[in-house]
Amino acid sequence: MADIERYSPDDRRGLEQLYRRTYGHEAVDRLRFLWDWARRNPAAGGQPPYLVVREGPTLIAASPLTPVRVAVRGQEVEGSWSAGPLVVSERQRQGLGGSLLRAWDRDAGVAFSAGFTDATRQRLAELRWPRAVTVPCLVKPISRRALRRPTWPVPVNRLVSALSLPVVRFVARLRPLKEEVQAVRRFDAGVDRLWEGVKGSFDLAIRRDARYLNWKFMESPHVRYQAAVLRRDDDVAGYVVYRHVREPQGRVTVIVDLLTDPADSHALATLAGWVDREARLEDSDKIRCYATHAEFRRLLRKNGYFVLKSDIDVIVKVNAVDVPKTFYQSGDGWHLTLGDGAMDH
Repeated sequence: MADIERYSPDDRRGLEQLYRRTYGHEAVDRLRFLWDWARRNPAAGGQPPYLVVREGPTLIAASPLTPVRVAVRGQEVEGSWSAGPLVVSERQRQGLGGSLLRAWDRDAGVAFSAGFTDATRQRLAELRWPRAVTVPCLVKPISRRALRRPTWPVPVNRLVSALSLPVVRFVARLRPLKEEVQAVRRFDAGVDRLWEGVKGSFDLAIRRDARYLNWKFMESPHVRYQAAVLRRDDDVAGYVVYRHVREPQGRVTVIVDLLTDPADSHALATLAGWVDREARLEDSDKIRCYATHAEFRRLLRKNGYFVLKSDIDVIVKVNAVDVPKTFYQSGDGWHLTLGDGAMDH
């Protein structure tokens, strides 16, 4: 009989075998590469967090989790992310995936899922989870190449570039930075004070303190991030995390995470202006940002961003705090970005 239990250090070899049987040797190499980093997650308790299914001494299924602290309308509770269960091929369609999802749901104060497969989406629907919420995508063009598409013929791309150039030049014009922004390699206690001051502004947000941000972004072994903070005297009024990537039709600067007081329009505008300059230095064609909070999106649009169709959905279920059904109708009061969970991995 299969038993669902928490991962223990003795399960490491069995988990590697499970990944090897399911995804191949490269998946095991990636698992080993990320192992120590996952253990250092401030919310993980020193061990890579998994729910595992044993049948005798053999692991036949597992659910990888990323623990987080979550503020739900100002109250902080435990939560975790999962992209879905992993089941060996010969034991699929036997209910193990659904059992893992139910066990995860019971244990998590707030459960998050993104990047889920159609099978996981169907299982969550069967468990009567709330519907998925789209994480809106905003893009700011900063060069004539910004609107090119890899599926369009070269003449069409050239025509679109020529026609859009006046608009791009107007939108991408640089504005002076009126406040002090500093590039940083580590976040300090000023970010802790910022978080404590703004967490009540959001209906839902991952705790963004210095320990978590340093682990998540500055110590990441597989993605290189850059960060900057906005300082006012001795206080941190906001920060932004970003990276530069090469895509089929050009170079993109991606805003991975940000935080300010939503009511502080000057702070967000200043940080957006900093990213504009960084993107130009990297010869990027556009800047992309994913953000759920309505006020952040409004301020980004005011600073030259356009809303485009998003390819990221997230499902959230709050168990630790009573919330009305309307809580799940929109993410406008939530603060989720591309850097949350594993959406940027």
